[in-house]
Amino acid sequence: MARGPRVVAELGRPETPDETAARKAQGAADRRRRQTVGNLIGSLLASLAVMAVIVLIVPRSDTPIEPDVDVASVAEQAAIATSETLAVPELPEGWRANAAELRTSGADGVTSWYVGYLTPSDEYIGMYQAFDANPTWVAETLERTLAAGVTDIAGVEWTVYDNRDMVDDVGNARYGLATEAGGSTFVLLGTATDDEFQALATEIAPAVIANQP
Repeated sequence: MARGPRVVAELGRPETPDETAARKAQGAADRRRRQTVGNLIGSLLASLAVMAVIVLIVPRSDTPIEPDVDVASVAEQAAIATSETLAVPELPEGWRANAAELRTSGADGVTSWYVGYLTPSDEYIGMYQAFDANPTWVAETLERTLAAGVTDIAGVEWTVYDNRDMVDDVGNARYGLATEAGGSTFVLLGTATDDEFQALATEIAPAVIANQP
């Protein structure tokens, strides 16, 4: 027996052919939307699964990557550009250099041999050996800190600059030592302990003395 037109409860009567066609079209559109959303979710989950696998198989380390610079090798190349004896301290285990280069100040054109050290206590000391430096370069390097006294380390007299009790932020210029020898001005600057500053100053003393007239 043939079935009559579908009775729609909301209408209270059988639906017309046009209404039947519209209902079927709407149903098909709804199914396509559900399939599209499902496909998108499936693709997203698949992508996340691939990323998770990559994260798991790639080796990782919790230790920050810090360069370990061969200061002697860099100094050998840098020496070609200057007639001065470059300071290359031989420091004990626990000291690391993360930078070594010739730098030229943009403000006054002063060239300096710079080595950045990480100390055994994980603090910082920057070693500068400037050539024909002027007072402006020294003042700016030391953050215009006033001298606090002098000290003798391994036969070299250093001027002491101490910002450790200052409230103002002076960055790495918490403590400094400076001395002149011939055409070179040596500055040690950083956040390390007194013993670490003394250790570095002791190791570069031969280079300081070698530059004295």
